[in-house]
Amino acid sequence: MIDYLSVLGWAAAAAGISLGVPQLIRLLRTRDVHGISVPAWQALLAVNLGFGIHGIMLGQWNMIVTNVFALGTTVPMLVLLSRELQRPLWRLMTPGVLGAAVLIGLDVAVGSAAFGVAIMIPGTVVNIGQTVALIRSHSVTGVSPLYMVMGVVNQVLWCTWAWLLPDIGTGIATSVYLTVVTFNLLWWVLRKLGLRAFFAAAAKEPLPEPV
Repeated sequence: MIDYLSVLGWAAAAAGISLGVPQLIRLLRTRDVHGISVPAWQALLAVNLGFGIHGIMLGQWNMIVTNVFALGTTVPMLVLLSRELQRPLWRLMTPGVLGAAVLIGLDVAVGSAAFGVAIMIPGTVVNIGQTVALIRSHSVTGVSPLYMVMGVVNQVLWCTWAWLLPDIGTGIATSVYLTVVTFNLLWWVLRKLGLRAFFAAAAKEPLPEPV
């Protein structure tokens, strides 16, 4: 008999592993950082480390593999952002490492539900940080469209898997993440459709005078 929960879990793992690749490739190719949120990638480092250790504690290999491979995208992204923005790499890495240490401590000391509530903070920073960048940036040319779409697919799979398992901590966190990444995708689409007046006001950018 097919274990559909395992299939779903590994599908979520595959989506999670490949999620950051389009954005990394785009940044490597263009060196364009417009619309990319540095706090979002710092928080993602904490999320990858936190969920990776959480997966070890649960014995869930799909979570472990996903977050180990995800670090292979998150860390290079921070390295590239450090270079392009001319900021010390240790300053970009430290918040994520410290955040992960707090999350792991809560998971060990209090339990999965506390971990799930706590990891919503960096996870929400990841997604809301990207929301703010999408709203305030004068351009979103640095953002990969495939990354935005895959973000929604990734959270749909993880959220479904978590509640079916059930893993309350992951279910709570991914439900919140799914809401935000869906909004981000819709917002990005609206910007690409060229609704200039609305987004110029949001970015506090005066519109050009009519000719």
